[in-house]
Amino acid sequence: MKLFKIPTPAFAVRALLAAVFLTLLLPVAAQAATIKITVNDVPITDTQIAQRAKLLQLERRGGSSAGRNRLAREELIDEILKIQEATRIGQAPTPAEVAQAYLNVSRNMRVSTDNLTRILNDNGVNSTTLKDRLRAAIAWGKVTGTVVSARVQISDIDLEARAAEQATEADSIDYILKEILFIIPQGSGISNSQRTAQANQYRRSFQGCDTAVELSLSYRDAAVLDLGRRHATQLPDPIANELARLNEGGITAPRVVSNGVSMLAICSKTVARDLSFATNELRQEAGNELLEAEAEKYLAELRDKARIVNL
Repeated sequence: MKLFKIPTPAFAVRALLAAVFLTLLLPVAAQAATIKITVNDVPITDTQIAQRAKLLQLERRGGSSAGRNRLAREELIDEILKIQEATRIGQAPTPAEVAQAYLNVSRNMRVSTDNLTRILNDNGVNSTTLKDRLRAAIAWGKVTGTVVSARVQISDIDLEARAAEQATEADSIDYILKEILFIIPQGSGISNSQRTAQANQYRRSFQGCDTAVELSLSYRDAAVLDLGRRHATQLPDPIANELARLNEGGITAPRVVSNGVSMLAICSKTVARDLSFATNELRQEAGNELLEAEAEKYLAELRDKARIVNL
């Protein structure tokens, strides 16, 4: 089995951004908590359900009050199972990890953690409610990255076949490239159009890689960089397609980049059907899809085995 990136658990950050603009909700009246559900003898109270329902309302999920309550119950059951499984394998989330996750949410919202807590409180949600969700997400990420990932198998033969099906003629070329870069020094006041005009002048005079450096000496702040071997599948599609249309000794049209204007010169061009780069991309994509599906299946198995009692 090949390694692939374990997807990071979603923390509903986008939905929480809307909190800043929502009207304040009425505070929840203080009352004694009543156990409504037990999951492997771990209780879920009516207060927890009400708090999670308010968080769902803040995120504009659930549609109705009844829908939010049902969704809150299901989320809390799943989260207890996730934390229990992480604890079973010795991967229980630490307080520091939860604190960091809470900090990440606040940073994504461009507020401090104190302001995030205030936003939640102003809308009737205790910060513990969000932290409990984050704790479960961290726990499930650990379970997914250890137990679940070991159950995912990817066929290299199938991936290579898919890569071959998707490959085009432009994807089957090996290049030796040089980059000719017309640098725009910071604060120089030189415009992109000025440097593009100079790059086009260079391009009209270009006679191959052997004289690329010598030609660049006629221009101020022009550099020739050896990029070495690049297979077409390692290049962005627009560049790969343009290079495919050029012969050895050709040079691409100028492109504005972060530090100036760039062109690529072809020093060597040979046919080489290398699908490794495309296959690795497919492995990453397929691996994440299979991992997500397997994680859902694993959670369903945990629910089937669990003692879930509605009181």
